[in-house]
Amino acid sequence: MVVRLARCSLWLALASSSGFATNAGAFVQVGDTLVSALIMFLGNEEKVYILDKAEGNAAAINGHPAWGSVWDISTQQATVMDVRTNTFCASGMHLPNGSYVTFGGNGAVGRGGFVGSQRNANGFGTWDSEYQDFDGSRGIRILNPCPDSESMSSPSCQWFDDPSVLSMQKQRWYAGTEALADGSVALIGGFVNGGYVNRNYPNVDPEFENGAAESTYEIFPANGRAAQTMQFMIKTSGLNSYAHAYLLNSGKMLVQANISTVIWEYNNNVETHLPDMPNNVARVYPASGAVAMLPLTPANNYTPTILFCGGVSMPDEAWGSYSQPAVNTWNHPASRDCQRLTPEPPDGSQPKYEADDDMLEGRTMGQFILLPDGTMLVINGALNGTAGYSFATGETPSPADMPYGMSLAAAPLGTPAIYDPNAPKGQRWSNTGLGTSQIARLYHSTAILLPDASVFVAGSNPNTDVNLTTVFPTTYKAEVFYPPYFRASTRPVPSGIPKSISYGGQPFDLTLSASSYTGSANEAAKSATVVLLRGGVSTHAMNMGQRYLQLNNTFTVQKGGKIVLHVAQAPNPNVFQPGPALLFVTISRIPSIGKMVIVGNGQLGMQPTNAPSTLPQSVLLESDGSGNATNDRPALNGAGTGTVGTLAVVLNALCLAVILAPVVLRLFCTVPHHNVPPEMVGIRIDRDTAEAVTADTLT
Repeated sequence: MVVRLARCSLWLALASSSGFATNAGAFVQVGDTLVSALIMFLGNEEKVYILDKAEGNAAAINGHPAWGSVWDISTQQATVMDVRTNTFCASGMHLPNGSYVTFGGNGAVGRGGFVGSQRNANGFGTWDSEYQDFDGSRGIRILNPCPDSESMSSPSCQWFDDPSVLSMQKQRWYAGTEALADGSVALIGGFVNGGYVNRNYPNVDPEFENGAAESTYEIFPANGRAAQTMQFMIKTSGLNSYAHAYLLNSGKMLVQANISTVIWEYNNNVETHLPDMPNNVARVYPASGAVAMLPLTPANNYTPTILFCGGVSMPDEAWGSYSQPAVNTWNHPASRDCQRLTPEPPDGSQPKYEADDDMLEGRTMGQFILLPDGTMLVINGALNGTAGYSFATGETPSPADMPYGMSLAAAPLGTPAIYDPNAPKGQRWSNTGLGTSQIARLYHSTAILLPDASVFVAGSNPNTDVNLTTVFPTTYKAEVFYPPYFRASTRPVPSGIPKSISYGGQPFDLTLSASSYTGSANEAAKSATVVLLRGGVSTHAMNMGQRYLQLNNTFTVQKGGKIVLHVAQAPNPNVFQPGPALLFVTISRIPSIGKMVIVGNGQLGMQPTNAPSTLPQSVLLESDGSGNATNDRPALNGAGTGTVGTLAVVLNALCLAVILAPVVLRLFCTVPHHNVPPEMVGIRIDRDTAEAVTADTLT
């Protein structure tokens, strides 16, 4: 109870609107992640989960080096976790019930990253006697994030990682990954056995690359669906690792790799080709541009637009082959170019790329983090070169002559920048007031949004195994970056946040007291937004599954300055797929503490979808000119239909009663598993149930 009260006090202190102006725009070092953060995601309001590749980390577990850990946000301490298979360059995604899953990886390796001591007939590592990692190339690993109220030593709180029980149909390394409307996951392409780019050179076998390329896609869970060849993976051979994939409102998917783009109807495996990426700039790994979907808002009618920034443009032959690049990549400046693409224009016109404001500087391995205020942070990366590492290049054949160790990039960029999608063209980028990290964040760096709306930054390891003495070493130090809104002395503190968000149906109310904002109550209410934000799974300068959805809302401003927000449910599962997300309330672009909710019914399968929520008309508070409230009147800019009367007063009184009730303490101090109501059973997969629940996915 003492621990829970302490955590509750911490939450209330964070939410109490004080102490947020200290570190605005700054990086603060916060501790050691124990393993280098190659893959990272926010599991719940308390913990960040981290995966490294199998390598010789000093931190150990069960007699072998650890390559998994969990970061406690409040204590800023990491604890190692056991992972059986090699997660090197795996992909990942959320599941509808709040669990997370990672896919694929590399074969077993030992010291120096060389093939493990036990090998199959093809020379592929199946296990290593020193590192004790198993082949992860078909791996499916599932984690149910546990709150502090559950013991982390419980098997149900650990990674389920057993390829003999649960595995993909194909070996996949660097697979593209996107969640579908029913909560299943599309897995696109990948390498079979890894390398710099996904091809031999000359490229005479783009489909198979003599057995090294995987040009198929599959769905998890498979439900009897076999892997199928995807022509786009053949067309984009070479530069098609971690293909960028985004579910669209039509239920189709945008897929971008190399310099090609398609809209993909995955149910029937039909591709519609769109224009090529302008200026020959590659955005996928290892060019590694910053790519994200812009915030989906009522103002843009939830129309998806994808922003592509940075990356690298080189002649085709310069990219080389699986073994190494043909050129000294660190001599090639990264691109500043940004392009927007709306794949399904509302006016029915043909989609086309639109040049956007250039970045402030060229950047490779930069990644976008969507912020609750509707802006987009780009962080990490370098001015020159590409992602990946190598012993040599075509121009520098001797490892001893490599100027940056194994790194293929140079000139780290420690200063982030912020992009405002709603600013006038020519004024969208700024780094004014932003600090500079002193830690190089290059290949295998990660970043993720935290519940307090700061950004957790970790990783960087352009090395085949742990190397603490090279130019760009294996990095364990973590930082938190505080965006400019941390200058605010007051932050919103909403009450009434539900545990789950449905698709359509009855709206819900959130209440904000007068202490949640400064200035006019009317202006605060008019500026208020309610946002669902999913940070995704961060790896290789991308956040798989990252998405921002502003829920429609109206408001009632009451005497005394209390604001009641009337909030619509989510539109449909194509717009925002089922699963976990942080719910933020912003006032004047200042965010509240995010609260984890489940969007959808918490289960795999077709999501129940109701008619769009009907909202009452907004109501402002009228004063007599002296600041004294006189009466309520409809807001001139109010959305929705209907009026707010006695029912609203009763509901507000009930909300106040709930705020004052002792049960609130329990709500803050005890987080239900995944925040899923009891009726939302979902797919909890552990050692006892994995075989029965997902037998159709076995190979």
